[in-house]
Amino acid sequence: MSDTATSTLPIYPVTDAVREAMAVSLRGCDELLPQAEWQAKLARSAATGQSLRIKLGLDPTAPDIHLGHTVVLNKLRQLQDLGHTVIFLIGDFTSLIGDPSGRNTTRPPLTPEQIRVNAETYRAQAYKVLDPHKTELRYNSEWSDALGARGMIALAAKYTVARMMEREDFTQRFKAGTPISVHEFLYPLMQGYDSVALKADLELGGTDQKFNLLMGRHLQQEYGQEPQCILTMPLLEGLDGVDKMSKSKGNYVGITEPANTMFAKVMSISDELMWRWYTLLSFLSLAEIGRLKQEIAAGRNPRDAKAMLAREITARFHSPADADAAERDFVLRSRGGVPDQIPDVRLAAGPDGVLGIGLVLKQSGLAPSTSEANRLIDGGGVRIDSAVVSDKGLKLTPGVYVAQVGKRKFARVHLT
Repeated sequence: MSDTATSTLPIYPVTDAVREAMAVSLRGCDELLPQAEWQAKLARSAATGQSLRIKLGLDPTAPDIHLGHTVVLNKLRQLQDLGHTVIFLIGDFTSLIGDPSGRNTTRPPLTPEQIRVNAETYRAQAYKVLDPHKTELRYNSEWSDALGARGMIALAAKYTVARMMEREDFTQRFKAGTPISVHEFLYPLMQGYDSVALKADLELGGTDQKFNLLMGRHLQQEYGQEPQCILTMPLLEGLDGVDKMSKSKGNYVGITEPANTMFAKVMSISDELMWRWYTLLSFLSLAEIGRLKQEIAAGRNPRDAKAMLAREITARFHSPADADAAERDFVLRSRGGVPDQIPDVRLAAGPDGVLGIGLVLKQSGLAPSTSEANRLIDGGGVRIDSAVVSDKGLKLTPGVYVAQVGKRKFARVHLT
C-alpha cells in the first residue's frame, strides 16, 4: 500500500517549538509517514492554536499486560503533553471480527462478555500512562454498529481485492493454501473507517499495524477528509535484551507486579539495554538522557542511571513512595540484609514436634513443592536466619525463623 503522498496543506512557519514537537514525535519511532506532512500539521497547529487529533486503537484481546505494551501509550502521552487531543479507542466492534495482523490462521473472535471484561482492563492500563482528564475515550461500536449492511457494502466498495492481497500475511497464507475468511478483509476496512469517524490527524500503532494505519489514510481521502499521518513504534526487547518482551518467554515486567519485583527486574537489565528502555519508556527528555549518558561515560556508575529508570517506572505504576521503598528493599537485599516488611507465616509442627525444612519452604510459599525445596537447598539458595541450609533433612523445632530463598523471597515463620 502506498497512500503516503503528501497532501496539500497551507504553509505555516516552522518554529523552534514545531521542531521540538517533531523531535518528540520521532523519538524512538520506527516510521513516521509522511514526515513533511506531519511537520506541516504541527506548524498549522502552532500557528492557529488548534490541537491535532491523535488516535490509538487497541482491541481488548486477552490481557497480557507488561511494559512492552506501554511503548505506544508512552508515545501517546508525549504527544498529549504537547497539548494535542489524544483519543484512546477501544475496538469493541473490531474485536468481534478478530485482527488478522501477523496471523497465519484465522483468529477466533471474542465474545461480547470477554470484550467487556478486557476493555475495562485496557482502560485501566491506559490511564496508568495517559492523563485521564485529557484523554478522549471512545468505543468503535459507536459508529460501526450504526453503519449497517448497506454502509458496510459501500465501505467495501472503496478498496479492491488486489490491493488487499498486497498485505504480507494474506499473501503468505494464500500462497500456502491456508484459508482466509472473507470477514478478515473487513478488519482493516473497519479500523480505517475509525479514522474517518474520528477525523484523526495521526494514528499510532505497532510495526505490525502499518497496513491497517495506511488503510485509514486511504479511506479518509475517499471520504474527502485530510488524510492522517501514521507513526509506528518498535517492539520492546525483554529483560534478556534479545527477544521481544513476552510473558511466555518469562522476560517481561508486568505493570501489575509488586513494586519490589518491578524495581528489581528493571535493575536486572544490561547497561546497554538500559538506554533503549530510557528512549522508549522514560518520560525524561532526550536532552536529559543525553546528559545522563555523558555522566556515565565520564565515570559515574551505570547503576545510578538504572536505579533512576527503575524508580521512574515503579512510581508510574505504583507511587513515588512505593518506588522509594522498593529501592530501599533492593539495596538491602543486594547487601544480604532482610527487608523491613516480609510476610508472617504461622505453621504447625508435626506429631513429633518438629517440621522438616522442605515442608517449611512449601507451606510458607517459598517453594512450590518439597522436591523443588530440595533442589533449592542443593543449589545453596536456602537460608534460615541468614545461615545457608545444606542439609535437606533439617528439622525445625517450635520458634520464630526468617526463611529466605534466593535474593528476593523471604518469610518470617512462626512454628508452633
